[in-house]
Amino acid sequence: MSAGSDSILDAFLYETNTLLEQLDSIVLAAEQQDTFSEEDINTIFRIMHTIKGSSAMMEYNSLMTIAHRAEDLFSIIRDKTMDVVPEALRPELFDLLFQTIDFFRGELEHIENDQPLTEDIDTLLQKVNRMINQINASEQGAEAPASQEAAPAAAASSSGSDAFPYALQVFFDEGCGMENVRAYMLVNSVRDLCAETDFTYEPEGVGSDPATADQIVESGFLLRFRTQEDRTNAIHAVTSAGAVRTYQAIDTPAPEKAPDSQPKEAAAAPAAPAAQTAPADKSPAPAASAAPAAHAVPAAPQKAEPPKPEGGGQHHKESLISVNLNKLDHLAAVVGEIVITESMVTASPELKGLKLDAFTKSARQLRKLTDELQDVSMSLRMVPVSGTFQKMNRIVRDMCKKLGKQARLTLVGEDTEVDKTIVDSISDPIMHIVRNSMDHGIEENAQQRIDAGKDPVGEIILSARHTGSEVIIEIKDDGQGVNYDAVLNKAIRNGLASPDMEYSHKDILNFLMTPGFSTNTEVTEFSGRGVGMDVVKRNVEEVGGVVTITSEPGQGMTTTLKIPLTMAIMDGMEVSVGGSIFTLPIHNIRQSFKITDADLIRDAAGGEMFKCMGSFYPVIRMRDLYHMEGGVTNIQDGILIWLDAGDLSYCLFVDELLGEQQVVVKPLPAYLNRFNIKSHGIAGCTILGDGNISIILDVSNLYTAAR
Repeated sequence: MSAGSDSILDAFLYETNTLLEQLDSIVLAAEQQDTFSEEDINTIFRIMHTIKGSSAMMEYNSLMTIAHRAEDLFSIIRDKTMDVVPEALRPELFDLLFQTIDFFRGELEHIENDQPLTEDIDTLLQKVNRMINQINASEQGAEAPASQEAAPAAAASSSGSDAFPYALQVFFDEGCGMENVRAYMLVNSVRDLCAETDFTYEPEGVGSDPATADQIVESGFLLRFRTQEDRTNAIHAVTSAGAVRTYQAIDTPAPEKAPDSQPKEAAAAPAAPAAQTAPADKSPAPAASAAPAAHAVPAAPQKAEPPKPEGGGQHHKESLISVNLNKLDHLAAVVGEIVITESMVTASPELKGLKLDAFTKSARQLRKLTDELQDVSMSLRMVPVSGTFQKMNRIVRDMCKKLGKQARLTLVGEDTEVDKTIVDSISDPIMHIVRNSMDHGIEENAQQRIDAGKDPVGEIILSARHTGSEVIIEIKDDGQGVNYDAVLNKAIRNGLASPDMEYSHKDILNFLMTPGFSTNTEVTEFSGRGVGMDVVKRNVEEVGGVVTITSEPGQGMTTTLKIPLTMAIMDGMEVSVGGSIFTLPIHNIRQSFKITDADLIRDAAGGEMFKCMGSFYPVIRMRDLYHMEGGVTNIQDGILIWLDAGDLSYCLFVDELLGEQQVVVKPLPAYLNRFNIKSHGIAGCTILGDGNISIILDVSNLYTAAR
């Protein structure tokens, strides 16, 4: 596939996914109200119309066919209002739309994975057709028309050119393809401008019969109108349509009438002079009487030109554009290199001892500009979490129906912005936690909640907020909470815990995040395989975050994700151990101390502890942990740093603090992954201003490695 085709495909996937997200939100909100507003109906019609057209262009026939029939369905509802759908049919209508959305998403996944599209769409197509027939039958009584296209088709067959004397003959660009679909899209545009009974088109069946494409290529597509005004309005639709090469206006002369029809002929006579001029042609067309044997008098073909904006105003430019994430990654990498190079220039050893006032002033201005550039490049990657949060509405809705539970989802802080890469990484963890809350947390029925003094409808609160350099995402439910005894017994059976040991509630909750752990006794559609919370822990840790769980039996459970705002640049504290330099994330540092041997306490196992604010914290010596040569050994000669990482809190002993610095995070070479260095507390590296490399420490894994 060529690069041009790739860009068209990317645009198709992006646009269609965006439309499906919008459609999902509309249907979810409408289901709560048990009706569609007029604006919703028009929006859904436009979405289906767009998906149909773009799918036809890409030659994805299954997508086009389903979108076409869904568009027909909402054309009926749009023309006759939502009252045409009986209340008894509305739940089925909502379910049908969700099935349609799922079908589209499944097909898009096939396209993204370069897999063949689904050919068997008969089941879904029959459901849409049955819904159309049911709606029509409910309005008309006993009979339901076989197809929505039957009405205009019947009108065309029963009405000759004498009833529709004003015509437009449209020719599409040579080789554009799918002429029948383009013609049908043009018909739908004309429907927006005039009533269906006021125009016909030839050939009929352009929406369902691909064979009509050859006929359109050979003879063009003919639109016939009752009045000249309707034809004039339709020209705007023709000129706005894509791939239209030319069009021409055609007037059909009025046939001679029998004597008994003279009053009608006389009534129509005043319109004859107006019919002599094609609205798009400034020169008069030949008079109808000049060609009595001809069926039509064609005007000169004209090139289709888009209509000019009313009032002569300039075209409004969009304020938003979509940019490939790879380009933003490249931009961030270049900005990172600029920051490093700027530090190397200003911190050059050759400048030490020199008094360079002009250079210092320029360097200060350069630092200001690079900081601004860095902030802008990072902000380009920041996106709100609302897209991920909104998807959870659908999960809660579907699980309520399938599990027979009552629950609602409350969203807080949807506008909180996080790096795009991180948003993509936390989508699956949030989904697993929400599903877990629905399956395990919310009680089986409303009566259980009423007996416990709760609202019959359960609530899941999904919230996000900023705290400095990280974002806190909480998923909280008001369900039955964790059964600590059941979890501990399962952990003992799985060999994860010893029956002879005492475990705190925090330890028991940590068992939930071990691979293969599940409290379900049987595998269901939603749980039982033990992969949910394990995926949560792994995915969150991959982006430098931590997961904590708290629960109160009978009151619910809260899962907290602490995630850095961005993985590209961070505020760090440089520390030294021997001749090596390490970087600690600033947000993990609580305090630093100068202490003596007398301030240390040793536990029964010989480990060192430091008492601070009434609590004891283990002490980890960097020199001993990494078996480094050099470095201080006496506690009073170094410095103690109090660190926090999720539910972990401990002290790290280093030689000295070198100062705070904003650093560009560089991933370590891939071949080092085989040594499992991440589990040893190493998250990456950065290049300092003097060209030296500093290892960035992972505070949570550093503690695990020391244990």
